[in-house]
Amino acid sequence: MTELFAFETYLEKINNILNKIKNEQKENILKASEVMANCIENGGIVHLFGSGHSVLPVLDAFPRYGSFLGFNPLTDPRLMWFSPTGPASAPGLLLIERKEGYVVDGFLRYQPIGKGDVLIVYSHGGINAAPVEAAIYGKKIGATVIAILSMENQTFAKPTHSTGKKLSDIADIVIDNCVPPEDAVVPLEGRSEKIAASSTIAAIAVTMCLVAETGTILNEKGKDLKIFVSPNVAGFGVNYNIKIFDEHQKMICNHQKKIQKE
Repeated sequence: MTELFAFETYLEKINNILNKIKNEQKENILKASEVMANCIENGGIVHLFGSGHSVLPVLDAFPRYGSFLGFNPLTDPRLMWFSPTGPASAPGLLLIERKEGYVVDGFLRYQPIGKGDVLIVYSHGGINAAPVEAAIYGKKIGATVIAILSMENQTFAKPTHSTGKKLSDIADIVIDNCVPPEDAVVPLEGRSEKIAASSTIAAIAVTMCLVAETGTILNEKGKDLKIFVSPNVAGFGVNYNIKIFDEHQKMICNHQKKIQKE
């Protein structure tokens, strides 16, 4: 048998992860999609939250060609890194996302998350303060919390939050990204560490599965979806998407007013 190149090993590992998601997470993906579709149909919003590298699927969910109005990415620059060790650094982020109290009092309490909404929380590990407290806050508000994480990681990881809870203990629906705890998947001869991470691809794949299923459900119900379309598609220019940005801003403002009245 011919030995695989490292990139072939990586693609094989990724393919195995995606197949596991397809075969083992179908029920959870369909359940989550139904909840999300019902939320959007009833005038609610599907919010998405992550910190560190888990912000990447949040950014990819919306605004994105092929996505549609009804999603709201919750991104805090202090929970993202913009340089390895300079300003807005990765070490600084690691300190903040583990600090209890920050994510709610410093960020989420000012966001338009209301009763009946959906809050998707991304976290490979599911034990840091940021995802745990985001999920607790979502439940307190009355939102349905969906967690996308590594269940294998949750099985072995010990809680670090003062509540003694992990993200999977809090969420209403858990979707396993089917990625091993170490995230990296390509072994190196003579070393115990592996290289080439896999959780971002898995999380984005799950996200696009949810976008596809949710959008299909809404379309079948007759919902007039406001879909972001690439200007490369005939008949759709930049101005088409600008109008969707305007609709998004209007949606957020109206939702915030509704929450304040409740």
